Amino acid sequence: MEPVLIALLFANAVFNVVVWPRFYVRVAKDPRAKNAAGKATPFLIVHTVLIGLALVLAVASVIAAIAALVS
Repeated sequence: MEPVLIALLFANAVFNVVVWPRFYVRVAKDPRAKNAAGKATPFLIVHTVLIGLALVLAVASVIAAIAALVS
């Protein structure tokens, strides 16, 4: 069971690192991302926070997977 969990943790990390930065590019280009003055809107801020959290979870997944491999 442990190898399956380690593989899932690595897969989660890879998914988050591959998908979310590309999604951010699309969100940043969206017309709702900035107001007329060029300032970030709540749309951009919320998505940036969510993407940041996904990347933090990717790092945590890699750390957990490595810790499981070492133990």
